[in-house]
Amino acid sequence: MKRTPTPEEREREAKWQLKYPKLVLREAGSVPEELHREVQAAFATLHKHGCLARDLVRVQGKDLLTPVARLLVGNPGCTYKYLNTRLFTVPWPVRGSNISYHEAEVAAACQTLLSLNSYLQLETVQAWEELVAKERANIDEVPVCIGPDFGLGIFDGPDEADIRSRSAYNVTLLNFMDPQKMPYLKEEPYFGMGKMAVSWHHDENLVDRSAVAVYSHSCEGPEEDSEEDSPLEGRDPDTWHVGFKISWDIETPGLAIPLHQGDCYFMLDDLNATHQHCVLAGLPPRFSSTHRVAECSTGTLDYILQRCQLALQNVGDVTDSGGVSLKSLEPAVLKQGEEIHNEVEFEWLRQFWFQGSRPRKCTDWWCQPMAQLEEMWRKMEGVTNGVLHEVRREGVPVGQRNAMVTAILASLTTRQTLRREWHARCQSRIARTLPADQKPECRPYWEKEDPAMPLPFDLTDVVSELRGLLLEPTP
Repeated sequence: MKRTPTPEEREREAKWQLKYPKLVLREAGSVPEELHREVQAAFATLHKHGCLARDLVRVQGKDLLTPVARLLVGNPGCTYKYLNTRLFTVPWPVRGSNISYHEAEVAAACQTLLSLNSYLQLETVQAWEELVAKERANIDEVPVCIGPDFGLGIFDGPDEADIRSRSAYNVTLLNFMDPQKMPYLKEEPYFGMGKMAVSWHHDENLVDRSAVAVYSHSCEGPEEDSEEDSPLEGRDPDTWHVGFKISWDIETPGLAIPLHQGDCYFMLDDLNATHQHCVLAGLPPRFSSTHRVAECSTGTLDYILQRCQLALQNVGDVTDSGGVSLKSLEPAVLKQGEEIHNEVEFEWLRQFWFQGSRPRKCTDWWCQPMAQLEEMWRKMEGVTNGVLHEVRREGVPVGQRNAMVTAILASLTTRQTLRREWHARCQSRIARTLPADQKPECRPYWEKEDPAMPLPFDLTDVVSELRGLLLEPTP
């Protein structure tokens, strides 16, 4: 039997409507029943096949295992980065794509998530248009306290194309957690809201002022009245909630909204920037599908392939000794090449292999692109070796040599530091506790004196040599 709202809950509802107009809730009853069935079956399928896993993330220099298991699904070739971790999409079957999934059930689940994405896009546009209409009508529910940035200035003669682009979700981050298996969840620290599945945060790496849409599915049994009186800000501790607060403000009371099976909520415009949100754990296991407009200007396969091609434009013919000749020794060209070398190694290759076989759990879509990136990276190792050959060559004017060293030294120093860090992360205690298919792989990695590699993995001696060259007196 459903509990009657308490006076505190009614007050919270009024505050939400008054002060959070950019937060929109669509209760489960407004969503088509067939879509509910398909989405919830998709969650069950992906969970059954082990597609969701907890992320080993980097926070303030420490590796932490997230309490929530996740999976990124979205446009082919897209990635999404959070907490220094790049997730690679399991591609959903957009028109014109040819994607091979390991299981027919997984293929159907990805198709369902694409359908959900389309539905939520339409709902987001509608919610945004309703918000604009209210603003234009200047109705009382839109308060002055939400600030001068909200108003006709944003939607002046509302640009429908702009609204649609900020609702054009290109990825969804799926989440799953069973609180009964996570007894050590942190308590919400400011408002006494109870245990948090996800702490206060802003969603990262999104297009500015873009919307976020969330479909929530808690695996609830028959509803029962809670036997315990809850001290948690009037909320039922058995029910999942999403909490909101003004960024960096713990004086203004926060808001906790209950999420029942199949509810959806939408964060519109700048809400994600001006407010923080958290997820408050209930009793049953819960899935969510969080649809985002990921900022992909530096996060797509096409982008990094173009960057690698740019770096390799400086490669000339193969030399007699098997190395590569360089078309240009201009410091700006050398510096750019080494920066791209670091980018593909640490933002793509090591990120991918650090996740073990997870990115290949549902499909082999990323295998060929990563092999291509690794081959291009290997050529860049040859380029770096070619630059070092020029630096060491007798007869090079000191000024020219120093300019070349200065152009590459920072990148090689960073490369040495990050290689040590990634190697240590792969060997860490927490990494060793992961299941075999999730264990990080330190790749690329090679032993000293590997004849296939022109340079050592450990660049300590190379960096010391370059620093020494800069300290040599000018004749």
